[in-house]
Amino acid sequence: MLDLDKVLAIDIHTHAEEPCGSHGDDGYDEFQAKMAEYFKSPHTHPPTVPETAAYYRAKNIAAVIFPVDAERETGFRRYNNYEMAELAAQNSDVLIPFASIDPAKGKLGAREARDLIENYGIKGFKFHPTMQGFYPNDRMAYPLYEAIAESGAISLFHTGQTGVGSGMPGGNGMRLKFSNPMYIDDVAVDFPDMPIILAHPSFPWQEEALSVATHKPNVYIDLSGWSPKYFPPILVRYVNTILQDKMLFGSDWPVITPDRWMADFAKLEIRDEVRPKVLKANARKLLKM
Repeated sequence: MLDLDKVLAIDIHTHAEEPCGSHGDDGYDEFQAKMAEYFKSPHTHPPTVPETAAYYRAKNIAAVIFPVDAERETGFRRYNNYEMAELAAQNSDVLIPFASIDPAKGKLGAREARDLIENYGIKGFKFHPTMQGFYPNDRMAYPLYEAIAESGAISLFHTGQTGVGSGMPGGNGMRLKFSNPMYIDDVAVDFPDMPIILAHPSFPWQEEALSVATHKPNVYIDLSGWSPKYFPPILVRYVNTILQDKMLFGSDWPVITPDRWMADFAKLEIRDEVRPKVLKANARKLLKM
């Protein structure tokens, strides 16, 4: 079992890309290669869940891990939530499982969410509005949010620009508009008891994200997807002050490693009493672990 007293940090944002390192989807290799190029990632191909667990175990860092169900929009088959949950359970000393369900699956998706929470220990759900092709405040997503909210689980939303599809014709069909964090403000109003994480520095909508997280008690921000050396000054200011209890360390593994993120974070002018909150304490409180 995971002992959070002993780990150095909790990475709230890591990806399970595919089972067993194998796939059969046309275009998937090109898609992943462009992602690696965009992020200057050291990985030429996504690591498996056991490989991810071994990496984080060696670093003494706990990791929240999730797939992204975007098969409707991308044509790439999703990573089965149940398979990923079972692999996470086999590595429960280091992995904390989230799942992902395309909200367009409606009541069927809501039923899957309840089962995953009740019987497989899933603690949250990842949404990627750009990859999934929906506005977060679209009412078609509300049956799924209701299932998540009633259980006390967490919803984590990609926000801002994405490396997904970058450099591909038409951005591989990815529409950036869906990931403006202001759309998630409606979700925070309608589900005030559901913890919500806005993932990433939300370029070009950073101030909107800070506004939502400041105004809504149930909204947090994870700092994944960017090296901290690129954080805008206003984000660093809020980390140090108003939102110091709502900022979360995340890497965006495997495209950004926690080593790279933490090394650059160490160089930021972050107050001594704030740094441990970002690296572990805030996430531990949010996860209720």
